[in-house]
Amino acid sequence: MLFKRYFLVGGAGFIGSHFIDALLSQPHIQQVTIYDNFSTGKTWHYQHHTYDPRLTIVNSDAKDIEQLTQAMRHHDIAIHLASNSDIAKAVSDPTIDFTNGFYLTYHVLEAMRLNKIKRIIYTSGSGVYGDVGTLESHEDQGPMHPISTYGASKLAGEAYISSYCHMFGLTACIFRFGNVVGPRQTHGVGYDFVRNLLKDPTTLRIMGNGTQSKSYIHIDDIIKAVFLTNEKLETRYEVYNVATGDYITVRDIANIVIQCLNIRNPVNLIFSETDRGWAGDVPIVRLNTNKIRSLGWRCQRNSAQAIKESVLAMIEQVKSLPTSLLQREEFRDHAQS
Repeated sequence: MLFKRYFLVGGAGFIGSHFIDALLSQPHIQQVTIYDNFSTGKTWHYQHHTYDPRLTIVNSDAKDIEQLTQAMRHHDIAIHLASNSDIAKAVSDPTIDFTNGFYLTYHVLEAMRLNKIKRIIYTSGSGVYGDVGTLESHEDQGPMHPISTYGASKLAGEAYISSYCHMFGLTACIFRFGNVVGPRQTHGVGYDFVRNLLKDPTTLRIMGNGTQSKSYIHIDDIIKAVFLTNEKLETRYEVYNVATGDYITVRDIANIVIQCLNIRNPVNLIFSETDRGWAGDVPIVRLNTNKIRSLGWRCQRNSAQAIKESVLAMIEQVKSLPTSLLQREEFRDHAQS
């Protein structure tokens, strides 16, 4: 099925901005709506498209179901990206992944039901699998035991989407991504390292002992995977892992950032004693990607290449910001995921 009118909840964020780029590059697309409360979304993410009459911006919160339902009218597909981006914050605010996670997913589904929109793309995550060590997680394994409220909210969202597919005729593509990196990032381990080393190139404090090992995948590879599966979906509900198939440690990422910044003097890397960056962190993540690869998708970069490309882009991004902005609360240390 060829979709022409896309509605992106949380579309002003890092990942959403790249969906906007991809969608507006296609001549058959008639309407693209960004629905965002701009708590973390940025206007500069899409400013280069403001001339395009097909793009509509709605500054509102998905907690407002009446506004959400009204804005979603006359679209034929929803991409649900909105969630809590600061995973570690749940330690001090246990409600955040419910109010900014599952609750929003319920509202998106209800707005879709009321508007008779039949396709949802949902960005879940590897946190749904919990801590299974070096076991390579595949989409139909179970039972799943998330160890963070973030992972639990994503798994609850998946379950509710499944129920709406079976009860109300929706169809869904669910994606459990590795750690997504690329231009326009505003949080994450690579971004934190770039920002902190630009301020102090002599010392870098790292959450965890540096051995955390995960897949880091470039946003361009993510976008290709999503559109491929959306085009080929033939069933009511499908879940896909999307990752590079290889892994990199936080210590390795620190070294890549140091090299990209061309820091020649030794940097004092200060680690914490635990292998977890925060309560609920999963230090080792392994994702089986056979299912998405069976559709013909291939990742174009490994984790190290994805990190290097994104770091080089972030260096230019962060350098372009005034020092006063770098010190503001919105650029505080985020969870190193």
